[in-house]
Amino acid sequence: MQGVPEQFEYETDRAQFRQLSGVEGVELYRAHISRHVFEPHTHEAFGIGTIEAGAERFRYRGAQHVAGPGSLVLMNPDELHTGQAETEEGWRYRMIYLDPARLAAIAGEPGWWFSNEAVRRDPHTAQQLGMTLAALWQAEDTLTADGLLLSLVDLLRPHARRPLPARPDAPHRFDRVKACLHARFADPLTLAELAAEAGLSPYHFQRQFKAHFHVTPHQMLMAIRLYRAKLLLAAGVSAAQVAADVGLTDQAHLTRAFANRYGVTPVRYQRAVAQR
Repeated sequence: MQGVPEQFEYETDRAQFRQLSGVEGVELYRAHISRHVFEPHTHEAFGIGTIEAGAERFRYRGAQHVAGPGSLVLMNPDELHTGQAETEEGWRYRMIYLDPARLAAIAGEPGWWFSNEAVRRDPHTAQQLGMTLAALWQAEDTLTADGLLLSLVDLLRPHARRPLPARPDAPHRFDRVKACLHARFADPLTLAELAAEAGLSPYHFQRQFKAHFHVTPHQMLMAIRLYRAKLLLAAGVSAAQVAADVGLTDQAHLTRAFANRYGVTPVRYQRAVAQR
């Protein structure tokens, strides 16, 4: 990694994204973070990675996790999570974000998922995963990337559970709220509107929503908006237009919120993925 990204407040923090040419549904990320604290955010993709140095603390599915060297980080799609340094020197890590359909195609079977234990101590597999992710970052052709992705899936098979457990027939009341947030993410929603979707008063809705998802409705809405912003930026839409399209005040609002969740500004992210 060369230089320090302009979006970080601290000189020691830096991050980069990369998308593979000719390979859809795959995004690579590498970073060294010591002071930055990532606000709750989400990826509609499997988040798979390993810690190369230092240690990270993050909240995932209502529990605190700590990942250090020799650890695998395994997160399911659409799960809000945070991130911050657990050690003074921070943590250096690599991640790959795999669209569920892409993972199913590579694995040759649908329904992969990981348990709530987002951190697995497995030094041997973690070392192999780190080497695979580093090689993917350098891959210059689709054939090489496809082979490395197959190797990655083979590494993860012992840690995956298949098929995905069946959901109860009766949907939870907050499923309707979550669907509303996804469908109307660009609208100026009110707490009363969301509470009505759940059939609760605003007071009880806010408390029960946070108890269920471990974030506030506003935090979930912002996570959805910023994920949508990533998709639009990757498609070449200007940052100013993206801000308007996802319901944010202006480009400055988008820049602050995007950097707080992904560690790079929208413009730098767009420049990085557009190069591929």
